[in-house]
Amino acid sequence: MVATEAVRQTLPEAAKDIRLNLQSVLEGGVLNAAQKWGVAAACAIAARNPVLRSAVVEDAREQAGEAVVEDARAAAVLMGMNNIYYRFRHMVGKPGYSQMPPRLRMQRIAQPATNKLDFELVCLAVSAINGATYVMVTTGSTAKYHAKLVDPRRLVIDFEDTRYQWRTAPFPGSGDPVEEIRGSQF
Repeated sequence: MVATEAVRQTLPEAAKDIRLNLQSVLEGGVLNAAQKWGVAAACAIAARNPVLRSAVVEDAREQAGEAVVEDARAAAVLMGMNNIYYRFRHMVGKPGYSQMPPRLRMQRIAQPATNKLDFELVCLAVSAINGATYVMVTTGSTAKYHAKLVDPRRLVIDFEDTRYQWRTAPFPGSGDPVEEIRGSQF
């Protein structure tokens, strides 16, 4: 973590909390090294700060390997594309745009260099950085589901004939309107 530490030390006193949080996030927590460094690298790429990007990618490569870095790059690119497309569609608000198929190629989501679960975690983190208010669920075939609002603050989506393969703990959202994402198998 030498390169990231060097950048961390350049942060001014006004950014002391960020300096301390960066250290605690990268040195502790429940994520394994591939998840932690994949998220860190993808978020640094999405943040578009060349100094931070270079440092975090260098350390990610050293701590977790080239496959994690390549997935981080792919996640940043794919989610950048998706977040812009869907934000545009939402902002324009014309029915014609929402009925058009996006036709965006995203084959890397189905075939990441690491594994699908970690790749989806990294994609979700990039979408949070990009300020996305969408959650994308990938499936191996056409999904059958039921969605309902349980109360004004909870959307429940029930997928039929599926197997749950995601994290067991809630994942924090980016704030309003998505505060937290939870999943479970019933």
